[in-house]
Amino acid sequence: MEGDTFHAPSPFSYQMTPSSPFHFAFFVRDLDSTRQFYGGVLGCTEGRSTSTWVDFDFFGNQISAHTTGEVVATQNTGFVDGVAVPMPHFGAILQWDLFQEVARRVHAAEVKFVLEPHTRYAGQPSEQMTMFVLDPSGNSLEFKSFRQPENVFTA
Repeated sequence: MEGDTFHAPSPFSYQMTPSSPFHFAFFVRDLDSTRQFYGGVLGCTEGRSTSTWVDFDFFGNQISAHTTGEVVATQNTGFVDGVAVPMPHFGAILQWDLFQEVARRVHAAEVKFVLEPHTRYAGQPSEQMTMFVLDPSGNSLEFKSFRQPENVFTA
């Protein structure tokens, strides 16, 4: 149809399962505040580490925080559902109850939200809760939870 965009299915989409964790490496200013935030505030278990990096179990995924580079400043230049969101960012899709627990932990630790927990796409198949926070190095994280998890990739 005229004006429609065709999106070919990904040849890898059949492999995208909750048991397929991702790995993400990023820069931080220091490891002490990074450990406090990811381990203490978010409750992520620490894995391997050296004097310049540390791994965390980030809700079933492996993230590696490195002190050997420049932290990229985030800016609210992305727009989703009419709201400016920080770019770049990374995050996790959580179960509904875990999303509420992470929001509670962030609030209790008096970490300032970039975007408070709120509902996006209300009443649509892709309805979700979302929130954004910055880690101590200024890296932006988005946490979201879908009311109907089977609709994570629904347009």
